[in-house]
Amino acid sequence: MTGTTRSSNGLDDRRKRLLFRCWHRGTREMDLILGRFADAEIGNLSEDELTQLETLLEEADPDLYAAITGDKVLAAEMIGPLFARIKAFPIADRDV
Repeated sequence: MTGTTRSSNGLDDRRKRLLFRCWHRGTREMDLILGRFADAEIGNLSEDELTQLETLLEEADPDLYAAITGDKVLAAEMIGPLFARIKAFPIADRDV
């Protein structure tokens, strides 16, 4: 997979922007983790969860990747149910 499989049609501007930001992080690993999560979940996230995602996206890629892989702990205000969902989201191709 090289990029989003989800169309931004039907999404409000905030969700479109977040979908783009999740797929354009700067490191391929984070593109795949956050982009695939966003493809699957962006349309279902609540306003509060969108705010949490925006906050997570402010974190530097190396730090966020380390937190997702368990090598680093993020600040308490960044860790919550949305972060747990991202961390648990399957990132491997399902066709492999």
